[in-house]
Amino acid sequence: MRSGQHEEVADAAQLPARLRHVLWLGGGSGAGKSTIARRLADRYGWRLYATDDVMGDHAARTTAEEAPFLHRFIAMDMDQRWVNRSPEVMLETFHWFRGEGFALIVEDLLRLPPEPRVIVEGFRLLPHLVKPLLAAPEHAVWLLPTPAFRHSAIRRRSAAGEGFVARTSDPARAGRNLAERDRMFTARLREETERLRLRSIEVGTAMSEDDLDRRVTAAFRL
Repeated sequence: MRSGQHEEVADAAQLPARLRHVLWLGGGSGAGKSTIARRLADRYGWRLYATDDVMGDHAARTTAEEAPFLHRFIAMDMDQRWVNRSPEVMLETFHWFRGEGFALIVEDLLRLPPEPRVIVEGFRLLPHLVKPLLAAPEHAVWLLPTPAFRHSAIRRRSAAGEGFVARTSDPARAGRNLAERDRMFTARLREETERLRLRSIEVGTAMSEDDLDRRVTAAFRL
C-alpha cells in the first residue's frame, strides 16, 4: 500500500476493538450470503456492506504493483478468464481469493460510524484474514454450499439471465470450469474454518431460506 494513497490502517492490535460492531458473513459463491445478510440487516436495522458491490471501486483504487493478479485478470478477455484455463489455475490466480483488496474492505469499515451495527457479506472474506479482526469468535460465520446447492443456484441465475459465462465462446466449458473452481474454493474455506476454529454452516438443498436464517442468527448469538 503506497504512502498517501490509502488511509493508514490502524495498528493490528486495535482493529478488533474498532471493528467490534461488525459481523462477518463469508462463504462460497451461491450459498445465500446476500439474501441472509439482507434479511438480518432489515430485521435489526443494521447497515449492509456487500463486498461484491465495491469490487469495481476497489479495483480502481489499486495499482498493478499492489494487486498484480487483479490487474492481470482485468487484462484478460472472457475466454482467457473462464474457458482457456484449468479450474486449478483459476483458483490459484483469482485475485479476491488471494486476498488482494481486502485491506480496502477494512479501510471502508473503519470509515463507518459504530452505530448502527454493520454486517459484511461476500466470498472475499477469507477466514485467515478475518480472524485477526474479530473481537469475539461468534462475530463471523461462513456458509459452505454443497455441490448440489451450488448447482441449483447456478441454474437459477442462468435462467434469470445472470450467467456471465454466456459471454464466452464455450459457455458449457466455462460453466464447468467455474463450478469446479468454486467447489475447490468451498473445500478450502471448510479446511480453513476448521483449522482456525471458526464457525461454518453447510448449506444443502434440503435447507430452506428460513432454516438458514435461523442457523445464522443462532451462530451470531443474536
